[in-house]
Amino acid sequence: MHPLDRPVWHTLRSGWAALAQGDSQAMRLDPAYGPFAATRDDGPDSLIALASLATDDSEMWLVGQDVAVAPPGMTIARAATLAQMVATTVSHAPAPPYEWIVLGEADAEEMRALALLTRPGPFHPLTHRLGRFIGVRDHGQLVAMAGERMCLPGFTEVSGVCTHPDFRGRGLAAALMRIVMQAMLERGETPFLHAYAAHDRTIALYETLGFAVRAELPMAVLVRRSG
Repeated sequence: MHPLDRPVWHTLRSGWAALAQGDSQAMRLDPAYGPFAATRDDGPDSLIALASLATDDSEMWLVGQDVAVAPPGMTIARAATLAQMVATTVSHAPAPPYEWIVLGEADAEEMRALALLTRPGPFHPLTHRLGRFIGVRDHGQLVAMAGERMCLPGFTEVSGVCTHPDFRGRGLAAALMRIVMQAMLERGETPFLHAYAAHDRTIALYETLGFAVRAELPMAVLVRRSG
């Protein structure tokens, strides 16, 4: 099995190992960093172990696993099919008339506010620490960013890509993604990302940057069953 077939599991056992909770049967990322969780396999023991990691007030997102049957005491709140895309090169384009900066702790509050406004995916209080993020400011306001999330041997995920609604249509997100992708390739890593498979326009945009669809993977959001 290719490691990207179970990207969360392999990331929890490598790049996120210091932030992982659980054991050899099931693990989840520290909820302060994100909602991702995974099991070693789809057997009953692994599902029971996964359920033991659930809390009353948080979701668990699973990617690349057959979760047609929820673990005991849990239910599937949402499900979708993701297009997993990888890139071996980066397309070139003229740089937009903005300078980019590396974002850090001092930018964390603005980063999360931008992510919550634009909803590129789950962005928890400490998500900004999962990898290198870069962004663009306009008159001091953070208006666009892109960064890294899942990281496993040989592969790093492009994530947290978003642009303030007032600044869309200027090529900022694409420019930042190219910079993030190029840095990964220079480190000897293959960039990958996930998009909803039904979002044809989004997938077409990513293809212009150099990405190609590698596989379609199931995604499910688990929550504890009420009552």
